[in-house]
Amino acid sequence: MTTTLLLARHGQTVWHAENRYAGVSDIALTDAGRAQAEALGRWAAAHPVDAVWTSPLSRAAATAEPACRALGLTAHREPGLRECDFGVLEGRTLAEFAAEDPRRAAAFRADPVAHPFPRAEDPTRAAARGTAALRRIASAHPGGRVLVVAHNTLLRLVLCTLLSIPVREYRRVFPRLRNAAVSELRLERAGSAALLSLNVPCGPDLP
Repeated sequence: MTTTLLLARHGQTVWHAENRYAGVSDIALTDAGRAQAEALGRWAAAHPVDAVWTSPLSRAAATAEPACRALGLTAHREPGLRECDFGVLEGRTLAEFAAEDPRRAAAFRADPVAHPFPRAEDPTRAAARGTAALRRIASAHPGGRVLVVAHNTLLRLVLCTLLSIPVREYRRVFPRLRNAAVSELRLERAGSAALLSLNVPCGPDLP
């Protein structure tokens, strides 16, 4: 039995323009982010799903709301889909960190899993909890189509895990998941996974 997961990153937030790490910080969508959410809702109306699951963070829930409204669904919250905790980088940019500690910033760029930010969540553990969350969702909807709204880093870690790509390569293999774009992932009950599409836009996108 195969479950199709339509993975979407939340819409643009107020920290997006400066490329600040939001992580577990609960940051609101911008007007552009809300427009992206509405575009995702129109996409969902044209490509119906059986269920909607989101991270517990408000930016993910707000991004999913137009899709739920269009389909008459109530979103399920999955704690395992929350974004990684970026420790001292919460609310800051990588450039700011590099100016303060160039050695640790260079180590992160070389291998973000072996050298995460100070006080950050272990990326390997984040990948494991996110992967387990997607597997639980797939098990709850065997043979179904499910929209999953979560976060940039978490989803990239999970994609690497499911596709047998070294997790340390997540920034290189998947440089960015676009806001409110859809990536189609098929999960087999036996455990195998296949990525059918990546970053398919539903509406307005911003760099």
